[in-house]
Amino acid sequence: MQLTLVRHGEAAAPVNGNDHKRPLTERGHLQAEQTAEFLKTQYVPDVFVVSPLLRAQETLAHIQHYFPDVPVLICDTIKPDDDAGLAVEWLAQLPFEQVTVVCHMNVVAHIAEQLTNDAFQPFSLAEARIYEQAVIANGLSTQKKAFVPSA
Repeated sequence: MQLTLVRHGEAAAPVNGNDHKRPLTERGHLQAEQTAEFLKTQYVPDVFVVSPLLRAQETLAHIQHYFPDVPVLICDTIKPDDDAGLAVEWLAQLPFEQVTVVCHMNVVAHIAEQLTNDAFQPFSLAEARIYEQAVIANGLSTQKKAFVPSA
């Protein structure tokens, strides 16, 4: 089983104080496109899982360009301040072998921390990390590849 974790690209400041509607900046779109270019050569996902926040959705749109027929699940437990333990439990229930998750710091780094039992390592903007494991559960994943866009 393969799990890919992606942090969204650079986002604009909150719109009228609303964090949910922060769009990607021009640089954020470039970052997301570079990450999508990398991911298109790595695997064919079975499903995308994305946060309901705009910046994650816009990042995913760049990846979806290369995989237009892959279904998308919106997950309300992978927002910036959500509990990574609950996110891992939710992801563990998915009946797919190739899962790509697009979400946010800090939750994405805490998910990675739980999956590998490694120390907390922040994700760069639009960074993708690819993990392999038999099942999604604490301490059972091994990071195989990582990509950080240059934009």
